[in-house]
Amino acid sequence: MTDWDRERAIDRVAEVVETVESETMPVPVREVWVFGDVALGLDPVERVDIYLTKDILLHDDADREDDFTESHGIEGVGKTVRTEWAEEHPDYLRANRNGHAAPEKCLAAHLLEENEPVHLEVCNASFEDNVTQRLDGALARDNYREILDPRGVCLYLEGRRSEEAFEKLRAGEYPFPPLSGALEMLGADETEAQQAAEVLESVRANQEGTSVRGDVV
Repeated sequence: MTDWDRERAIDRVAEVVETVESETMPVPVREVWVFGDVALGLDPVERVDIYLTKDILLHDDADREDDFTESHGIEGVGKTVRTEWAEEHPDYLRANRNGHAAPEKCLAAHLLEENEPVHLEVCNASFEDNVTQRLDGALARDNYREILDPRGVCLYLEGRRSEEAFEKLRAGEYPFPPLSGALEMLGADETEAQQAAEVLESVRANQEGTSVRGDVV
């Protein structure tokens, strides 16, 4: 695994935000957060963790769905991803196992370079809401792999970039506790928090290259 120096990692996150701001996305993006190494001020950065809050596409034009089914073998254009985006970026179309256009995979194809050390989380819920829901679910099922690191920084919200957040991020001014401490603050007991932190650290150590996870709550 090739680590990135901190400045390069933050510049890469800024590029993602700029792309979301300036280009048509497969689905509307409401929030962009960074969490993990970059938010914690580490240097070098082993992995760049980015969280996107997307809107579920409800009203789009599905007239050309059959065209993309025939040309790409992918269904759902105009229903789960924008027709306009698919027309502009057909090479970024990606499908789930059922052959339907997958918004999280399409976003990753558009925003990320192949094999760069970036993990993308995509969900219709806000970062803070998803952190809580996934923690509650993980504790109920004793499946700590589901937990989302709560130590995040919001860089983009409802069409507006936070220049102040970027400045503080570059200066390493966000004081976050250890992961176990952050999980305790959200309701995990001391033992659960420690075990969960160890599991997440193990999962993270085994991640390589570009990865993406889609979630609907």
